[in-house]
Amino acid sequence: MEYVLFFNQTAEEFERLQDPNLPPEGLAPWKAYMDAMVSAGVLRGGNRLAPPWTATTIRERGGTRQIQDGPFADTREMASGYVVIEVASFDEALKWAAMSPSTAVGSTEIRPLAAPPR
Repeated sequence: MEYVLFFNQTAEEFERLQDPNLPPEGLAPWKAYMDAMVSAGVLRGGNRLAPPWTATTIRERGGTRQIQDGPFADTREMASGYVVIEVASFDEALKWAAMSPSTAVGSTEIRPLAAPPR
């Protein structure tokens, strides 16, 4: 099965990871995590996300379009990236999510990919 792991960081951790002066060892946990997924053959894709203040949210209600700068909700954590993994079971997806550096300082959401409509 394929799952998306959404990585959510606190504002402080997000800013720390965006710091252009962050030494390479500051990203070492993420590099080790991604390398482990590649070595295990489970990584199918993914990417980091730009900061939340670059987001735009759009809604259409009753024929009226509303456009809002920034993310939809004010939360204590912000989405910082995602990966798509292919594993045999939810338990294996849970294992990979638990190993994510974001799990220790924010959270990691696990969501199965739905089959495409027929």
